[in-house]
Formats: sequence, structure tokens, C-alpha cells
Amino acid sequence: MNEEQVWRGEYGIETSATADIIWSIFRDVPGWKVWNAGIERIDIDGPFAAGTWFTMKPPGQDPLRSKLVEVRENECFVDETRVGLLAITVSHRIESPGAGRTRIVYAAEAVGPEASEVGPAVASDFPEVLASLAKLAEGRST
Repeated sequence: MNEEQVWRGEYGIETSATADIIWSIFRDVPGWKVWNAGIERIDIDGPFAAGTWFTMKPPGQDPLRSKLVEVRENECFVDETRVGLLAITVSHRIESPGAGRTRIVYAAEAVGPEASEVGPAVASDFPEVLASLAKLAEGRST
């Protein structure tokens, strides 16, 4: 029996936008496609709360079903996507390092077959997504 594969990656960016503003952007799930080029279409099946499912369609790919597994206002939300035996979890954290700065962190974990290939592919656009998110949030701060 093969050992379960695990891959983890973490990416972050600092911004002058407040946690409230970042959270308002996170809560607007249909609006994610505005700042995330990896989303062609996205639909959420209920409130932005733990247990709610959403469907995200990346450009040129089949839609993926994901579930919000943890939601803590102005702090973080975590979603999980399962593809066969592979589970991909992404934590979206809002941290306060101080001095009027806010840090947005995406931490991804892939567990299961092909985790070491799929994990980096899933996270490959995180730096660009975070930069776009920070720019949008800063624009709403002024």
C-alpha cells in the first residue's frame, strides 16, 4: 500500500486595507471572478458559512464542487475540494502584523494520490490572485 502523499504551500501579501474590507470581498463569492483570473464562473448554494457548498469553474476546465469547512468573520475561511481520493484544502487567513498593515495568507494542502503534482498546480496562481485581491481592497479603502 502506498503512503498517502501530502503537499503544503503558503503564500502571503501585506496590504494597507483593513480586515473588514478584505472580509467583505471574501464574503462576496460571486464577485471572486473579478479579482481571481482562475475563476470563470462561481455559484454559492447558501450563506457564506461553514457547511455551505459552492461550484467554481476554472477557465477551460470542468466545474469543481467545494465546501466551506470553517468560516470566522474577519479572520479566515477554509474550503475543501475533493477529486476522487484527493482532498485539497485552502485556508484564506487575514492577519494583523501591526503598524496599520494587514496580511492576507493563502495556505494550501493537498492530501492523497498525486498531491505533489496537483497541489503546486492549484497554488500556482496564488501570488497573482493575492496581488489582485490586495489591489482591489486598497482601492476600496480610499
